[in-house]
Amino acid sequence: MGVKSVGVVGAGTMGCGIAAMACLGGYPTRIQDPDADVLGRAQETAAAALAKGAGRAWSEEDAERGRGLLSTVAGIDGLAGCDLIIEAAPERLDLKQALFADLAAACGAETILASNTSSLRVADIAARTPEPERVVGMHFFNPPTRMQLVEVVATDASTPAALEAATEVVERMRRTPIRAKDSPGFIANRLARPFFLESLRMLAGGVADATTIDRVYRLGGGFRMGPFELIDLIGLDVNLSVARSFYEQGGRPERWRPSAIQAEMVEAGRLGRKSGEGFYDYREGRHRPDDPDLDIEAPSVDPGQLARIDPAAGEILPRLFAQIANETAFAREEEVGTPADMDTAMRLGFNWPLGPVGISELIGAGRAAALLKDLRQDHGEAYAPAASLLPATGG
Repeated sequence: MGVKSVGVVGAGTMGCGIAAMACLGGYPTRIQDPDADVLGRAQETAAAALAKGAGRAWSEEDAERGRGLLSTVAGIDGLAGCDLIIEAAPERLDLKQALFADLAAACGAETILASNTSSLRVADIAARTPEPERVVGMHFFNPPTRMQLVEVVATDASTPAALEAATEVVERMRRTPIRAKDSPGFIANRLARPFFLESLRMLAGGVADATTIDRVYRLGGGFRMGPFELIDLIGLDVNLSVARSFYEQGGRPERWRPSAIQAEMVEAGRLGRKSGEGFYDYREGRHRPDDPDLDIEAPSVDPGQLARIDPAAGEILPRLFAQIANETAFAREEEVGTPADMDTAMRLGFNWPLGPVGISELIGAGRAAALLKDLRQDHGEAYAPAASLLPATGG
């Protein structure tokens, strides 16, 4: 099931970025979009993405060769003959199901169909597709020309041949593939849940304000951005929508309950950078000063080092790390991916200084379990431990 040509459905920013990387991998690539104006700009957009990376991530010659491999087609029928088709359409299940049914009708039974979905189950997308065994997920991170990570998602029906072919394409694109189970958020977005939700719980509980929590994460945790800066960048409305999707798809676990604070801010129109105000005010330039150099070996859970940042830092980071350890334990129990792929996902997908397995080892199972036990007594079931952590709680 070797792939010799690639099709991409959707000529938006993501679709053009995926198409550019397919061309860079040496694949003749066709891009399709129902909007004629968007499609008319596709080659220019993809060429610009290739040119931007030339001399930095790949050579000028590679970029020039890639530009010559891209073509556009107006209809789905124009993708017939492609060995792999990657869908990058809006995140609507009904739209994607209809699109995959149309692709299956237009293309041969041997064509591998892949979805770039980040929030829908791939098996649900494939529900109306003949030969669902040839359907996989290929979740690229935005922008695909800069972000190294691609989650190759396996449904219960996906064949090893289809998964291996998709993985080979990712590697030829010069990206890093990891294998993920078809479950809510796959690996990276799932393991990022505590980074956002525990931070919001600490804010709601008065542990510290958003500015302090962000500063502790940067200086003590080694994260490039704090959670509230990142939510502002993503958009509070977008981040809240993702949180609600996780909560519903996961069966409403208390640890994934969306934050009331965030919902109130969205209702008030405070959406982050795009509205000028979120957790920070962006209307007058820089939203925060530079961090001081405190000579901390981050990430750290050492009380002495953390005390240099803020008196609350000794509570903030251990709580975050305990919840990361807990979510990692749940993910390992559910076999959503290998431990190595979990660490790769968070280092490449979210620029974490350590992967979640590394963070779990840093805080240690005993300390994490004891902290979760105390927090559960005080704050409820958001801190219920994974079964594999129960021995460490003595419960």
